[in-house]
Amino acid sequence: MESLTDEDTSDKSMDILLSMSSGINEAKDLVNKCHGGNSSNSGCEEKITVKQLQKLIKRMGECLSSIPSSTFQNQEFAKVAMQSLAKEMNHAQFEVRETLELQHKEQECQKSSSKKQQKEHPEQKESDFSSIHVGVSRDTSQVLNSPLLIKFPEKKSIDSPSKYSNRSSRSSSAMPQMLEYAEPLYETFYCPLTKKIMEDPVTIESGVTCERAAITEWFEEFKNSEKIFCPITGKKLMNRVLRANVALKTTIEEWIARNEAAQIKVVRAALSLASSTTMVFEAIRDLQGICTRKKYNKIEVRNTGVLPLLVKFLEYRDRDVRCAALELLCELTEEDDEGKEMLVEMVDISTVIKMLSSGSLLIRQASLLLIHEFSKSQSFCQKIRSVPGGILILIRIKYNQSVDAFSSEKAEEILKNLEAYPENIKHMAENGFLEPLLNHLTEGSEEMQMEMTSYLGEIVIGNDSKAYVAERASPALIQMVHSGNTLSRSSAFKALAQISSYSPNAKILIKSGIIQIMAEEMFARRIYDEPMNSKNEAASILANIFESGIELDNLQANSHGHKITSDYILGNIIYMLNNSTPDELNISLIRILLCLTKSPKSMETIVSVMKQTEARYTLIELINNPHDELGVAAIKLLIELSPHIGYTLVERLCKIRGQPENLLLGHTMPEITERQAVSAKFLAKLPDQNLTLNLALIRKNSVPKILQMIDQIQIHGIRTSRYASAYLEGLVGILVKFTTTLYQPESLSTARNYNLTVLFTELLMKTSSDEVQRLSAIGLENLSLESVHLSVPPRIEKTKSWKRSLPKFQSFGSSNKRKIRICPVHRGVCSSQDTFCLVEANAVKSLLACLDHENSEVVEAAMSAVCTLLDDRVDVDNSVSILSEANAVQHVLNAVKEHKEEGLQQKSFWVIEKFLMKGGDNSASDISQDRLLTATLISAFHHGNGNTRQMAEKILRLLNKMPNFPNSIYKL
Repeated sequence: MESLTDEDTSDKSMDILLSMSSGINEAKDLVNKCHGGNSSNSGCEEKITVKQLQKLIKRMGECLSSIPSSTFQNQEFAKVAMQSLAKEMNHAQFEVRETLELQHKEQECQKSSSKKQQKEHPEQKESDFSSIHVGVSRDTSQVLNSPLLIKFPEKKSIDSPSKYSNRSSRSSSAMPQMLEYAEPLYETFYCPLTKKIMEDPVTIESGVTCERAAITEWFEEFKNSEKIFCPITGKKLMNRVLRANVALKTTIEEWIARNEAAQIKVVRAALSLASSTTMVFEAIRDLQGICTRKKYNKIEVRNTGVLPLLVKFLEYRDRDVRCAALELLCELTEEDDEGKEMLVEMVDISTVIKMLSSGSLLIRQASLLLIHEFSKSQSFCQKIRSVPGGILILIRIKYNQSVDAFSSEKAEEILKNLEAYPENIKHMAENGFLEPLLNHLTEGSEEMQMEMTSYLGEIVIGNDSKAYVAERASPALIQMVHSGNTLSRSSAFKALAQISSYSPNAKILIKSGIIQIMAEEMFARRIYDEPMNSKNEAASILANIFESGIELDNLQANSHGHKITSDYILGNIIYMLNNSTPDELNISLIRILLCLTKSPKSMETIVSVMKQTEARYTLIELINNPHDELGVAAIKLLIELSPHIGYTLVERLCKIRGQPENLLLGHTMPEITERQAVSAKFLAKLPDQNLTLNLALIRKNSVPKILQMIDQIQIHGIRTSRYASAYLEGLVGILVKFTTTLYQPESLSTARNYNLTVLFTELLMKTSSDEVQRLSAIGLENLSLESVHLSVPPRIEKTKSWKRSLPKFQSFGSSNKRKIRICPVHRGVCSSQDTFCLVEANAVKSLLACLDHENSEVVEAAMSAVCTLLDDRVDVDNSVSILSEANAVQHVLNAVKEHKEEGLQQKSFWVIEKFLMKGGDNSASDISQDRLLTATLISAFHHGNGNTRQMAEKILRLLNKMPNFPNSIYKL
């Protein structure tokens, strides 16, 4: 970098590089010389080598110092590391390590020589500070020849102390040796009792200085003794007074501070270089020990620029390094708000969050502890919600108490700290942790309750939590609606709307008294300065509750004793609907009325009020409303009302321009809307024999459109749209209406022109909708009833003369001409199109197949159609013969076994009676051999109504199961 910075200094840079390179090679030779030397020969040669190495390192440090600061540009850490290294090299001090035996001999020599010096110079006092350790020092005048390396205590981890034992055992030589060097240590720093550096030195009467705790423990041994002796000198002590040695304590503290500061710089340099994984790991562990010993050291570490390096190691490749970095960062943030804020700005929160999903338990717990410290920071609490999945992962850990109780407890504490910011509470609720929101909603301040209520209305709550939320929050929300301010009422309404949308919550809300509060909002309360319409909200909530299927007859609507189904309440609802109101309110009112129509008593009241007011006309007009939801709701209510006021509705509908044909417009496959489906159903549910409606549809050319829509649905299938099946049912129901007014020429012509007999026959077998099959069978029944009148014998024209008539007779009987087919059932010329003959339309087999259907309504409709072939106005003998060929008896017997409905049984018994009377021996044998039929007949004879009992009795007589008395007996 130096050579690229300035071309004029290239020679200088080259000199520095050459000098450094030469120095490194020379240093290697000196180190090898020391390693290769004989340990027994530890005299002058080794000392000379060490002095040479010391001078060489100082010269290399001078070379490093000569590098200009501009060279490093924006590489601040490299600059700091280089300057620190150069400074240490300039003050380097080394010495020869000796064996224990040589050290012992030398110490003995020193002791003897010191005694001689004391005798020769008695006036000289013993020094208080004698150096016993030499290391890297700025003051080399205090260096002696007996080195002693200092080991400071290391920080304990969150788990077992041996978790890094493998790493430590192989890393003793990885860190530079200078990391263990310290300033000279003085003998007086040590406690003579504990042999450790003193933290609180005190002096006793004998003049000996010891650690306060150690000497106190010594005195405790002589608690019950009158004589106390000094543990060092053996002198008898007259008192137990402990005098604090402030000067020595201050000196020790300053010595430790200087050495720790030097060690921090060296460790920072090692982290900057990061030459090996082991070096990085040991450097981080050393920093942990430093930070543990004194709180101020954390500030010192932070001020020396170590934090950015540690943050970088959070993404280091080695797991142990990442874990150690997490632990150290956690240590640095403890009880240090300024440090927390600095780290929160430096650390990528998402990186720490990812570590919560690590496969290592140590990393997961260490990252959780760091986040726990971060959660006490305002900046972190604001940033955590921007990390995707951050709060979600913490919630998952909280709920995994059985897997990791420690992590679960810490995660819970973190989430508790995050509650300081309401936005975090919202995120917790969105991720399934609703307790904080509900707690603040029910117990917080008014402002907090309002904010929590607004959140509750905004978030989407899962169905598994809605019941719990309703139970916890509904009393407070209802109270806010009743007595809160405008903002709180608006938020409470939204929250209650969401809670009430879940059907199982209806009982909880009713128990909380919501019905009366909402009814009051709809009918009694007036707040004119509110921007919202509380009537809309209240009606929507009531509609949600009513749609849950609860019993409505006994619900109290107000304090005056009115029930929700009372004439007073229903009259108010219909009155509101009849007047100009917002679409949203109209929708809710109609939904409420739809729910109330399920009660016979309520339906009677609704019909009565509808007849007395213009509300029925209002509903008809709402059909054309462009708001789809409102239009659909209005049509659904009209469908329920049509059996009661159908003719009135038809009269009004046909007076509206574009109706009723517009109800069938707007259809496109495969997109069938709900509005189209309910519109078709509405037309089908209107009175069948209403000639006005039928002629209106025919004259507006609606039939071809209906047939076209049915064809499209059959081509695309009913699964193309969720409303296709309902739409098809409505269309078929409209066609059935035309078969009820066949006495009218236009209806008859329509049925013939579009061959409805064949269409209904095809729909019997080509659809999976029970309702379509039922309607098709009803249509065939109606058409078949007209076959007797439409089928007439062929006419033979009579001529005036025999001669002219003879050729004609021969022609009529000639085999060359086709004979006219006479229907065996109707005794005339029949066809499926003109006379609607079921035999000609091949509908018999389809109808008999429907007798095996599971739906009793389909079976009854098919049975009714079959009965038209056994009517007294047709040839019953031929009909029985045709039906026997199709195995009709067995189908009818199966229907009797499977279905017990009164109406269906009567029709089935009627058909069986016809077969017993007209079917011959074969039919009688099949019927008599069916044992279950006999049991069914006996049951009907005992428990059926009058008609069913008589029919069952008649069949039992025909089967010889009951005596058949002559009529004369009854006369007697």
